[in-house]
Amino acid sequence: MVSSLSAIPHVIVMSAEFITGITVNAFLIIINCKELIKSRKLTPMQLLFICIGMSRFGLLMVLMVQGFFSVFFPLFYRVKIYGAAMLFFWMFLSSLSLWFATCLSVFYCLKISGFTQSYFLWLKFRISKLMLWLLLGSFLASMSTAALCAEADYPQNTDSDDGLKNDTLKRTEAKIREINEVLLVNLALLFPLAIFVMCTFMLFISLYKHTHRMQNGFHGVRNVSTEAHINALKTVITFFCFFISYFAAFMANMTFSIPYGSHFFFLLKDIMAAFPSGHSIIIILSNSKFQQHFRKLLCLKKNR
Repeated sequence: MVSSLSAIPHVIVMSAEFITGITVNAFLIIINCKELIKSRKLTPMQLLFICIGMSRFGLLMVLMVQGFFSVFFPLFYRVKIYGAAMLFFWMFLSSLSLWFATCLSVFYCLKISGFTQSYFLWLKFRISKLMLWLLLGSFLASMSTAALCAEADYPQNTDSDDGLKNDTLKRTEAKIREINEVLLVNLALLFPLAIFVMCTFMLFISLYKHTHRMQNGFHGVRNVSTEAHINALKTVITFFCFFISYFAAFMANMTFSIPYGSHFFFLLKDIMAAFPSGHSIIIILSNSKFQQHFRKLLCLKKNR
């Protein structure tokens, strides 16, 4: 049984993350849908923001169901919730959310970086047209990964009444399945992580080269391009912190070796719930248009 005392901090943190995450992701969806209705035209970035908001909203709902039942109905959680169906939705929405975050970092990198190589310029001028295909590819990749994970046999709880021989055999088989599951998830989610890291590294290089040119030619005067680089780097680095923390917590959880109901078990759940909430908050704070709408929503806009 889960200790009520150890679960109290988790319930408080979990509730705050879920309320915040659902609010900001619903905001992303509503604002961009409102822009679609107003202009009758959906830009690639608006489409990406809607997809990000929907994937995060779904991921939060899955994490909320897991967190709620793991605390208040632990037996029902281990018998009903901890199964192939929940694993499919969890893996699908996790992978989809990570891929969409990677698409956003690719868009920032291509639009802001100052590289002049032909292939880079080709992608830079065509990224808007390719966005729909990137989103479709992310969806298909996430669906395939989730289906493979659901098909894989992951460790189940063994009955205490089994004989010693059967129990030992089941433990051995469960350990093998654990290793296979972790390898599968690593292969699936390392791709968006690698692309994300590459885009962040390219932004650093572009900012360094641009700053070096400005210092030599204009004695360190900061122009619009420099500000754009710095703002994009701040955003992407913050994205990366949430990205890597969720990835690490997700991988630790997928080993199925964390003691159920332990402090570390709850900590992993809280870290995973922070990604779909915090990442979307940074998107809003880094976009002036979203900030204006959000201030109106909170009645914080100053009188003109």
